[in-house]
This record gives sequence, structure tokens and C-alpha cells, in this order.
Amino acid sequence: MKSPAEEAAAPPSGGCSELGASSCAAGREAAELRGPLPLPSLADAAAEGSGDAVQLKVPVLQQLYHWDCGLACSRMALRYLDLLNDEDFQRAVRDLQLTKSIWTIDLAYLMRHFGVKHLFCTQTLGVDKGYKNQSFYRKHFDTEENRVNQLFAQAKACKVLVEKRTVTIRDIQEHLSQGHIAIVLVNAVLLLCDLCSSPVKYCCFLPIGQKCFCRSPDYQGHFIVLCGYNRALECIYYNNPAYADRTCSTSIHNFEEARTSYGTDEDILFIYQNS
Repeated sequence: MKSPAEEAAAPPSGGCSELGASSCAAGREAAELRGPLPLPSLADAAAEGSGDAVQLKVPVLQQLYHWDCGLACSRMALRYLDLLNDEDFQRAVRDLQLTKSIWTIDLAYLMRHFGVKHLFCTQTLGVDKGYKNQSFYRKHFDTEENRVNQLFAQAKACKVLVEKRTVTIRDIQEHLSQGHIAIVLVNAVLLLCDLCSSPVKYCCFLPIGQKCFCRSPDYQGHFIVLCGYNRALECIYYNNPAYADRTCSTSIHNFEEARTSYGTDEDILFIYQNS
């Protein structure tokens, strides 16, 4: 599963570089200060059942650039867990050698670095070669393929929890019902908020004042943070890092269409509150 859902990822560090042993060790050291992480499972989240409606108070933090939605979502998650320190976050970005091409596996390593209990579910353990000709992935594909594949290969040794599996909407609701959250890769072209007065396609994820560079309307990867649902209304609540002042809502049907779109690998990073 990959997700350069944002052409990128961090102010520091120039080019795409592999995760070295030192970076992996740095993540382990930071996490081990908080103790070992038990292997999470979706069954854990389902233990107490789920309510009819949940809306978690996840802080809304806006992305700074057109490419850093994944980093913004990670900051929201860490703030929700009361683990966010801006200086530590920037140091982690440097330690993990993140660049301007952020994939979901990068976010999983970032959670591990902070000792956050997590589970990354995807349909593709590595890079789908079919994306090479897709406009969204084409620019960085050749340089990123080896880097991302290596991250997947090293995940187990670095205690980054990854599973190739299908996730259902019920799995997601049960997870949220326990107070946990999730970062999801979606196709922004398809995702439509029911609460925003004038939904804007394609470039609605650019902060105010930034020029649109989109050229293709078929796929635009974007990360969001899931923070609730309402069974009666059949909707999902989420924080969109494009905005700093709102929690968005979309129908379950639209959410499923956006998160299972070709290009997303159905990537979802489950994040657990008891980290």
C-alpha cells in the first residue's frame, strides 16, 4: 500500500533516501521509552461493541503546503493522543528521512517512532507497478519504488505493524467507537463533504492563496483523519487537513468510493488511544 497522497512530506531533507539502520534505531529508542507495543487487532476495538453515533474531539490542524496532508494528519493524531511536540515532530521527520513524497508506510513509521500503537492495513505490500503510468504517481515513481519497498521489507524488524487485509466499514466504526482514530488515504477527486457549502473538486485541498497545479481529474491522493460516524445518518465524520476550522462529513457510500478508488490501495492506518 502506498500513498504519496501528498506529493510529499517534510521541510527538512532534500531527496528521497532510504530508511537507514540509524533511523530505524532512532524510532525504536523513542518508542521503547514508552514501553513495548502489544500487537493491536481490530477485534480489540470491537470488544465493547459500538454506539449508534460517535464524534471524537480530534484537534483540527491545517496543512501548510499542497503536499503535506499526511504530516498534518499525523500531527492531529499525536495532538489527540497528547504526544505532539513540534520540535520532536520535526526531529522525527529528519530522523526518518522524510521528503516531499509521503506514503502511508511513512506515516506508520512515524507513529512507531512516537511509540503509538498502530496497525497499517493495505491491499498492496509495496509499490504497485501499475501506478507508474498514473499521473499522480509518475513524477516520483522511479525514485520512490525502491525506498517504499524497502520500508515494507524492514517493517517487521522495525516493529511497524502492517497487514495485507480488507477492512470493512463495520471494522472502522467499531474502532472509532472505542475512542481510537484512523488516518485514511482517499481519492480527493471523489470525496465530497456534505457540510461544506461549496464543495470544490480536485484542488480543494490547497491552502488559501496557493496556486493549483493539478492536471488530471482522475486521481488525487489525500490523507484525512477519521473521527466519528452516525449509523442513523449513514455518515462518516473526518478532519480534512485542507481546513483549519471544521470537521467534515460524508455519506458512507461516498467515503467507501473515495477510499477504495484505484490509487489508494485501500490504505488505512489505525491508531490506538492506549499508546
